[in-house]
Amino acid sequence: MLTILGFAMIATFLVLIMTKKMSPIAALVLIPALFCVAVGQGAQLGDYVIEGVGNLAPTAAMLMFAIVYFGVMIDVGLFDPIVRGILKFCQADPMRIVVGTAVLAAIVSLDGDGSTTFMITVSAMYPLYKRLKMSLVVMTGVAATANGVMNTLPWGGPTARAATALKLDASEIFVPMIPALAMGLLAVFVLAYVLGLRERKRLGMLTLDEALAREPEPETVSTGAGGAGGEDRLRKGAAASAGGTGTGTGAGSDAAADPADGGGDDDEFQGLDPNRSTLRPKLYWFNAGLTAALLTAMIMELMPIPVLFLLGAALALTVNFPHMPDQRARIAAHADNVLNVSGMVFAAAVFTGVLTGTGMVENMADWVVGAVPDAMGPHMAIVTGLLSLPLTYFMSNDGFYFGVLPVLAEAGAAHGVSPLEIARASLAGQALHMSSPLVPAVYVLVGMAKVEFGDHTRFTVKWAILTSLVVLAAGVLFGIM
Repeated sequence: MLTILGFAMIATFLVLIMTKKMSPIAALVLIPALFCVAVGQGAQLGDYVIEGVGNLAPTAAMLMFAIVYFGVMIDVGLFDPIVRGILKFCQADPMRIVVGTAVLAAIVSLDGDGSTTFMITVSAMYPLYKRLKMSLVVMTGVAATANGVMNTLPWGGPTARAATALKLDASEIFVPMIPALAMGLLAVFVLAYVLGLRERKRLGMLTLDEALAREPEPETVSTGAGGAGGEDRLRKGAAASAGGTGTGTGAGSDAAADPADGGGDDDEFQGLDPNRSTLRPKLYWFNAGLTAALLTAMIMELMPIPVLFLLGAALALTVNFPHMPDQRARIAAHADNVLNVSGMVFAAAVFTGVLTGTGMVENMADWVVGAVPDAMGPHMAIVTGLLSLPLTYFMSNDGFYFGVLPVLAEAGAAHGVSPLEIARASLAGQALHMSSPLVPAVYVLVGMAKVEFGDHTRFTVKWAILTSLVVLAAGVLFGIM
């Protein structure tokens, strides 16, 4: 019964947000609460929620201070050279812009943190998409899928979890997987090229001067290429997209609601505006060095990531804006995004808390493993890779790698399949996992890009599944699993 209710709860949630009958934050809270009562455990709802909030509190803290930190870095102009460099490379060609999005997301993903990747990528690319009236879900889909492939780095999380759960060395899992992951990343670049050609065909090519002279359309949320008829649908109130995921820090926008910055239109191409009041050109190298040091400390795990961003945000605010009114203005400028994203994380804590506390996750995992025919035993690595797609989408990485993977490894061992092969295969689904509604970073992505979560899901899932299957097929072809 718990298995059926677990799948029903997930299906209900996805249907409601994809059909836009409920906002994600409301669905994340109300749906699990109702199902918790339905399974007869309503009295324990508070305990489940508190436990879920406790587990996700460090993530929420990290996102809060990361948004403030990178918001300040955007304000002071740290990423302006990136925008100018990409503009110079792209030359207002939609195809180059989409490919550039994939390349930038993959490079920035080297820091191992999805939220950081999405903040930097959207900050750099959003002005280009808005100015050229390109599909914003193309940007979010390509960025999420590229980050999903790169998320398999040993310091990214999944590989370390697999190594810990199966008591293996992370390098023994990751290094042989490099050829398969490279094929997955190549698939993302090919996808970006194809989607870029579709955007070029839809929009045509402009010169850079024509692009800069072009008036962007306010209140447009592009559901874009691959949507119904490949046409963009206009949506009013796009600033409140994704069920309240916020206006975001925009892309180089200096607090759209802050008149002191000399403009209230976040559609302005402010990433190239040399006159905005928050620029700090004399502190550019300090800010670049601080960001490099912060990312290095994250990779080396010198401190917990929330602590690093807390310290980084405080230092960035103090040095760049030594006067208290200016600091308050910067914090206020990014408060909407901070509140909405952190609120979404705590709402997700209700969902994961109920899913775990009621035993739904455990029962669902046992049912899935038990449904595997005995004849597939010698092919448990492939089975694990295929199961990693839906399971890492419908549950957290912790739930999959610590709850399901050991069971799959034990089943594989009974048929002579090594735990290393099982561990490598379990990484195949990460391209899809990064668009899961249970991944906090995806709300940063859609919030800053002003894309509705349901639109992002409908567009991205099919391409992410294809990319994950490429990784799995390459692993089998190269004899890695």
